[in-house]
Amino acid sequence: VQLQASGGGLVQAGGSLRLSCAASGRTFSSYVMGWFRQAPGRERDAVGTIAKSGGSTYYADSVKGRFTISRDNAKNTVYLQMNSLKPEDTALYYCAAGQIPTLFPSRYDYWGQGTQVTVSS
Repeated sequence: VQLQASGGGLVQAGGSLRLSCAASGRTFSSYVMGWFRQAPGRERDAVGTIAKSGGSTYYADSVKGRFTISRDNAKNTVYLQMNSLKPEDTALYYCAAGQIPTLFPSRYDYWGQGTQVTVSS
């Protein structure tokens, strides 16, 4: 599966952004989808993950209550709604596809190219 993330940009602290990740192929619903982020000089961190059906989600503590992951299997797309953004949310955001609903990036098989999110103070 090929993944294309989009929707990043520059936003002021307290603002919102919605990222999208479009997948190619007809097997999107057979993948767990995850969102990850990487700031300069730091390791890739988990944002959250969503089950194949979209029935369950898991989030990193740093984004709980502010970020929401959803998916539309009919459109082969997963979304990341980011509210109450903070400067520390600044990073390159990636979507990924795998088989296990985990926050460990090494367990994901396919990755998008990343979309930059910059939050100004």
